[in-house]
Amino acid sequence: MRFFSDNAAPACPAVLAALSDANVLDTAYDGDGWSKAIDARVSALFETPVRAFWLPSGTAANCLALAAMCPPYGGIICHRDAHIQNDECGAPEFFTHGAKLLLADGEGAKLTPASIGALIESIAPDVHRVQPRAISITNATEYGLVYTPQDVAAIGDLARARGLRLHMDGARFANAVATLGCTPADLTWRAGVDALSFGFIKNGGMTAELLVFFDSDLADGTAERRKRAGMLLSKGRYLAAQILAMLEDDLWLANARAANAAAALLAAAAGDRLLHPVEANEVFLRVTPAEAAGLRALGFDFYDWGPGEARLVTSWNHQPVDIRPLADAIARL
Repeated sequence: MRFFSDNAAPACPAVLAALSDANVLDTAYDGDGWSKAIDARVSALFETPVRAFWLPSGTAANCLALAAMCPPYGGIICHRDAHIQNDECGAPEFFTHGAKLLLADGEGAKLTPASIGALIESIAPDVHRVQPRAISITNATEYGLVYTPQDVAAIGDLARARGLRLHMDGARFANAVATLGCTPADLTWRAGVDALSFGFIKNGGMTAELLVFFDSDLADGTAERRKRAGMLLSKGRYLAAQILAMLEDDLWLANARAANAAAALLAAAAGDRLLHPVEANEVFLRVTPAEAAGLRALGFDFYDWGPGEARLVTSWNHQPVDIRPLADAIARL
């Protein structure tokens, strides 16, 4: 009955089992066997050598990535509805020691080479203006749309031509991969992405997120930044164990497919009430206040996105039997 956020979903059984398995005496911080296995396991998934860091939140993953990419006097191009702009309480500016977020537009919170290029061209190339140093895109976006490998590659080409770094906020990266049916490599480094914030908590994890650097030089200093920010947990093996458990047998992908399938059932019931195409696990509906109150009176929990709008988020554990009552209630509106 709860569709407020996939952050509220329970941790999946494999994650809980992995935490139990890791509940033994071992070395501290990131010196344990689980943490040491992360780089090789993630490198295999992405088909290229990477450097990866477990972290306790997506905000930390995003901001440590951006701190590696952008100096304090630089700018980070993102969509004006991006999570790093609206939902991280100034953390990107804090972690970068003052870098400026440069806001661009695009339908469904998606950036395009044209919107990025227009913003860059509007900035005079002199010392009086903050110059762009990085681009950050969210996949899936804050409105549940996905960037295809071709979309990302077009932005990646622009980034390289302009000497910019490219970051992907992948809080729902698994959902994007599940929708597209592509490889993680094709959606990231092969398309020009330098660093990925790989989300696990929304997808069945408990407290573990992953920062992946495809350019190993960018990772230099991140271990120190993580420590300085208070993010080097003394029992880091519990985070590493969660990540390894979700990568085993592509559980991360199976969970995302289940969440996406649940969202598709809601989308089918919503019809012309949909505000955006449903391409991942978020459904945005047009509802009146009275209709929203009626749904809540039936016991359904969801987020008021704006006047006359509602956001419903499905999770890895939602089965068709869980979705059907809400789908039927939406269809009856």
